[in-house]
Amino acid sequence: MVRPKRCSTVCCLRGSRRASSLYLSPRAASYDRSKPLFRLSVAYGTMDGMAARNDQTPDLDASAEQHADPIRLLAVRDTPLSLDEVFAAVGDPTAGGTALFVGTVRNHDGGADVDALGYSCHPTAEAEMHRVADKVLADFPVRALAAVHRVGDLAVGDLAVVVAVSCPHRAEAFAACRKLIDDLKHEVPIWKHQRFSDGTEEWVGAC
Repeated sequence: MVRPKRCSTVCCLRGSRRASSLYLSPRAASYDRSKPLFRLSVAYGTMDGMAARNDQTPDLDASAEQHADPIRLLAVRDTPLSLDEVFAAVGDPTAGGTALFVGTVRNHDGGADVDALGYSCHPTAEAEMHRVADKVLADFPVRALAAVHRVGDLAVGDLAVVVAVSCPHRAEAFAACRKLIDDLKHEVPIWKHQRFSDGTEEWVGAC
């Protein structure tokens, strides 16, 4: 049996603006290199096309700037509040602990039965919420913070306020969230109008 002679191959890469071509040829003196033995062509498109695709990549710097401010959400709303929205707002990969507080309308206050209530606010309420949030940021290593408060007429069981804070550790998150809701209650001009089962009513501070 006659064994075929071994041959070695070399790879020659020939490129153009529109494509790259790979040639495999035996290392033989008599071989005509102008006639490739085998050719693989891979069309990558024009350089302009590649640049256009690169332009469509997400702007990572813009995304980072969007999350540079730890205050992710602050609002006063006359529509139902969402726990999921607030929790998602404070998501951060550098946070190891997230604390969330929810205030709901209870059916009693001071020994009297509450039938319904309504919240109203001063036009500066959101600005005051920002001031309160800034104080929390100054006192704790907050990664993200969010707070929303309801205004208008609410029924027993409705969400009145939702706040959340994320920090590197749970102890910091608990303390920061406690300060956020306490200061919001005492300093932001939002008032509660309660109506009782006996026909009486009263105005009190929020929450």
